[in-house]
Amino acid sequence: MIVRLTGIVSEVGEHTIVLERDGVGHEVLVPGYAIGELAAYRGREVQLYTLEFLEGNIGGAHMVPRLVGFLHQEDRAFFNRFIEVKGIGVRKALKALAAPVVKIAGWIRQGDTASLSKLPGIGKRVSEMMVAELRGKIDEFVGVGGGAVSPLAQWSPAQHDALEIMVAWGDARNDAERWLERTAQLHPDLTTADEWVRACYRIKMSTEGQ
Repeated sequence: MIVRLTGIVSEVGEHTIVLERDGVGHEVLVPGYAIGELAAYRGREVQLYTLEFLEGNIGGAHMVPRLVGFLHQEDRAFFNRFIEVKGIGVRKALKALAAPVVKIAGWIRQGDTASLSKLPGIGKRVSEMMVAELRGKIDEFVGVGGGAVSPLAQWSPAQHDALEIMVAWGDARNDAERWLERTAQLHPDLTTADEWVRACYRIKMSTEGQ
């Protein structure tokens, strides 16, 4: 079982990316919310937390192995619970995750079927099933008030400086924290506030352009 894969993002499609490693291109299925971030890092190295599954007709002879990748370990853990809901398979779950996991988990905890039903491929009936089957089981993926649990205490001085710069430039503090957290997953080796700010804005611009 491949649980982690590091490589260069060489191609970005509508639902997949190609990760180059040691001369081999690995096609990886990724959730919709991550496409914008990964597109911003085409040609750069990223690390994905992965899981494998077989796709095809169980009764047939041709089963194709697939890789699914996530930028965060928590997102992979959430996905494993998400696909336990009756009627939500791997492909449908990936399509439905058009919003960040923390937001979807917050809607489930709040019983917000109206917001859940607007996710791609998720209607009223499935959204109600999601709440019924997952409510109380996904609280670890949600912070106070439905926001992400922010590891601010673990941030470096450069990250804190970058946060204050972005807030001073007009970004909402919660948004700036979110972009910094995403950047830390893709580029944990950044060292200066300027590097953090520039990387954050690359992610922000690519995602807003989706």
